[in-house]
Amino acid sequence: MKKKVLFFGDFGIDDTIALLYAQLTDKIDIIGIVADYGNVPKIEVIRNVRFLLKSVGKEYIKVFGGAEKPMTAEVATFYPDVHGKFGMGPIQPQLELEKFENFFEVISIIEKYKNEIIIVNTGRLTSLATLFLLYEDMMKNVHSYYIMGGAFLYPGNVTPIAEANFYVDPVAANVVMRYAQNLSIYPLNVTQHAIVTPEMVNYIHSKGKANFLKPLLDYYYYQFYQKKVPGIQGSPVHDALTMIAVNRDDIFTYYQSAVLVHTAINITRGLSLGDFRVTTEPETFDNRPKHRIAINLNYEQFFKEFMTVMTGELF
Repeated sequence: MKKKVLFFGDFGIDDTIALLYAQLTDKIDIIGIVADYGNVPKIEVIRNVRFLLKSVGKEYIKVFGGAEKPMTAEVATFYPDVHGKFGMGPIQPQLELEKFENFFEVISIIEKYKNEIIIVNTGRLTSLATLFLLYEDMMKNVHSYYIMGGAFLYPGNVTPIAEANFYVDPVAANVVMRYAQNLSIYPLNVTQHAIVTPEMVNYIHSKGKANFLKPLLDYYYYQFYQKKVPGIQGSPVHDALTMIAVNRDDIFTYYQSAVLVHTAINITRGLSLGDFRVTTEPETFDNRPKHRIAINLNYEQFFKEFMTVMTGELF
């Protein structure tokens, strides 16, 4: 039976690759998509999602308009240098913009798939946090959560210590860390190592199953990362790795800890803090639940999974 996934994302390049992976694997059923601000404004994210769904013949998947701004009440900052003006690098979706507000219809999706629904969140955590604040009991019906975010004892990507999803809305990230149960976190510790090389991209492109991959990565994302991280051998697919985790839990090494996200407006903003000491009395941070934090990735197994799904060949 396919796993039922409700996908929250801000649909820049790596969210797009996560969606392509989910559509090509035979183990995941995307039952809804929440389109949030993040890499680009929400209205552009909605257009990107509808364009992608139309391109893969899945227009029937419901798309919900998510958050437009963070819970910090700040004006959202976007990153066109990373993902392009429209969020998909050199690709400009040719669809009319639609603006609608139907976010709370996700409640019916969660109720319909009670105790089996999986939430994957690869963008800011604003929309997910909103559900916890308003419907805490209902969110107990979610089977599990897979979150891309944070950097634990590892360099950040927007500041020396903070990862973008936690940094942009640390208030929302803190809410999710406080209330979610059965939560797995995929921080930069592992996602930065999920490298897709140009050789991998060329081979996938030759098979014709993921035509967006080459323009997204080779023509845009890789060029950005070559400037950002000198010597990097390819493009890290942060969000695709988080979606892969739904299928391949075995390719990670996990550590368990309660998690606190710093919300102060200073150098510590967005810092993700866990207790990594070897002790019989680990810090609980005000009785917060413990979460699984992925700290190591088996790259060989990631390579095999990604290439198998994206090409249709067994690696």
